[in-house]
Amino acid sequence: MAEALDPEDDIFETLQYQVDPKVLEEKAKAAQEREREYFEKAQRRFGDLVGTNSTLPCTISSIRILNANNTRKGFLAKIFDPILSANQDRPYTLAEAIKEVSIGADKLHKFDIFHEPISIFLDKPSQTDPSTTPSDLDVYLSVKEKSRILLKTGTDVGNAEGSAYGTLLLRNVFGGAESLNLNASLGTRTRSAYQATFETPILSNPDVRIEAGGLASSTDKSWASHEEVLKGGWAKLRWIAKGGSRHEVGYNGVWRQITGLASNASPTVRADAGDTVKSSISHTWIRDRRNNPLLPSQGYYAKTISEIAGWGPLQGDVAFWKSEVETQTAVPIPIPGLKGESGVSFTTGLRAGVLYPLSLGSEPNSQASHLNDRFQLGGPTDVRGFRLAGLGPRDGADAVGGDVYAAGSANVLFPLPRLGAERPFRMQAFINGGRLLALKSSGKEDGTDSKSTQKSVRSTIAELGSGLPSIAAGIGLVYAHPVARFELNFSLPLVIRKGEDARKGLQVGLGINLL
Repeated sequence: MAEALDPEDDIFETLQYQVDPKVLEEKAKAAQEREREYFEKAQRRFGDLVGTNSTLPCTISSIRILNANNTRKGFLAKIFDPILSANQDRPYTLAEAIKEVSIGADKLHKFDIFHEPISIFLDKPSQTDPSTTPSDLDVYLSVKEKSRILLKTGTDVGNAEGSAYGTLLLRNVFGGAESLNLNASLGTRTRSAYQATFETPILSNPDVRIEAGGLASSTDKSWASHEEVLKGGWAKLRWIAKGGSRHEVGYNGVWRQITGLASNASPTVRADAGDTVKSSISHTWIRDRRNNPLLPSQGYYAKTISEIAGWGPLQGDVAFWKSEVETQTAVPIPIPGLKGESGVSFTTGLRAGVLYPLSLGSEPNSQASHLNDRFQLGGPTDVRGFRLAGLGPRDGADAVGGDVYAAGSANVLFPLPRLGAERPFRMQAFINGGRLLALKSSGKEDGTDSKSTQKSVRSTIAELGSGLPSIAAGIGLVYAHPVARFELNFSLPLVIRKGEDARKGLQVGLGINLL
């Protein structure tokens, strides 16, 4: 019962009374604790109920999604109609019914159009309905849709570049978990970039999606004394296999232009200046078993990318087969006398790639690779201790890229004192290295025949193992932000090949997948 005010008290003085913030904080904590205890008791009661009646036969007579006002009923029906008992050849047990409904709820999570959590309720249908049976269950899923429009602006600093960006995301465009993403950015190196992407799941399956998009960008590639302009589009099909591996098959059609040459641009850059059209199909395979993609302490990661351009009906101005492989392994290091995870780990990474020239159309011979398509190596996100594109063939001051490369890294990471293993901060000691080589040209103006090309690729791959690679070692600070990994390293180059551009001292790296 509420307490009555004393007639002698001034009501205005009572309203103006300042409550101690500590008291409010304690009340809030007490309320949160009561809510947590209530939730835990409810979970235990639900678990006991399911455990006691797990083998009880039941039939799912209906499934209703509450509050999904902007999502098509037909889209949801493809997910949940197969679960209904009318579409099953035998009755469920209670445990099986809850499992199947939970799988459907998990699919809703993957579409990224609903907030978490998605609540599931079970109820008995009205016994006045003559079509019902005592074993019937009605299932209700209560959801809260995310905002259909998301606008975000910001700035990025990293990898020797600063940029400002704006992103407009439209969710659930047609009520079937479709998304339209519009992005624009301006920066010091990527002077301008505009991109539009439309993505939709296929047959209400969050693990199978199709994507189409277009882009227009202008990037200053100062390491090769030119500016690259891109305009084009793509279409991709992505799916997740039963084992968890991710696949992506896509077509890319891009018009490329090497322009804005510096006055001191090398003859190699000038020879490749102008317009080219790349028409290619590609396949990407990823298997990720790391416990944390940005700061792994155990598990492994493997990725392959294969691309073929200008072959047969693909047409275009360039023809090649390009293949890359990347692996990473992380192993925890236990500390004697310390219980639980120590936070100390040893990680290794390897990347390698080959660009194999092909004949274009009906031409008998293959042409040398173009500057746009060659690999670049070196910088804070791959081989630390070297400047961006600091490794590999050069023509004067320009890094002109290579056709074959290999790079590796070994890192030991340990928690910062007083912060502990739970915090996303680590100190690291690393050693990394790599080599980037160009195929030997035959010197013929009309290109190289297939046998000579094959011989050149083999000899270049064999040359990777001759002599030491370019190597650097160092120590640094690592911070794993939820979006990207940040590194501040002090690097010391140990092996430098003639003409390569090393960097001794501090180096900042920012990326998602660092070597």
